[in-house]
Amino acid sequence: MKRRTMLMALVIGVVALLATFEYSGAAQPGAATSKIGVVSVRTVFNNTRQQSQYQTQAMAKRSRERAELQKLAAEIKAAEADLEASKPGTADYLQRMQPIIQKRAQLEAQQEYLKQQQMLENKMWMEKLYQETLKIVNTLAQEKGLELVLERTEPDFPISSDELMATFSTHKVLYAGGSLDLTAEVISRLDAMDTLVP
Repeated sequence: MKRRTMLMALVIGVVALLATFEYSGAAQPGAATSKIGVVSVRTVFNNTRQQSQYQTQAMAKRSRERAELQKLAAEIKAAEADLEASKPGTADYLQRMQPIIQKRAQLEAQQEYLKQQQMLENKMWMEKLYQETLKIVNTLAQEKGLELVLERTEPDFPISSDELMATFSTHKVLYAGGSLDLTAEVISRLDAMDTLVP
């Protein structure tokens, strides 16, 4: 009876020891079976064809807008030169002054409007590109059996004090050895899409 109990205890001990070895081997960090992926969203945004197309289109639009503003500024300048021919304080002077004041106000309003429009368009574009990036990351993670995908964009040094403080609060992944970097695949899939640019 004593012998049987000792034998049973030995078998249980061996099984427990084998299970421990198996668990520790599976849990090694950085092993080939890592279920963690990383993506540098900044790299994706900077290197995708979609962003390049948007910037090209936006620059062409800004160029057209600047030409219109310059045309209006030239009209104001010509009207101001014409105003110098009139004597200040006369009815003729006031009559010529009115369209100049109106055009100046129009120029200022148009400049402010275009500034706000550009900010809104850029924001909407970045949201759209980010949403598409998230969809692709989600698909890639499922295809590769990943359990977690982290954003990993390293700071570009040297940077200003303000950027450094922002980096401290946003740069969360300091090391990702053994993780699968999906950045190039995300760029490739974005580039393969029909253009997102409106």
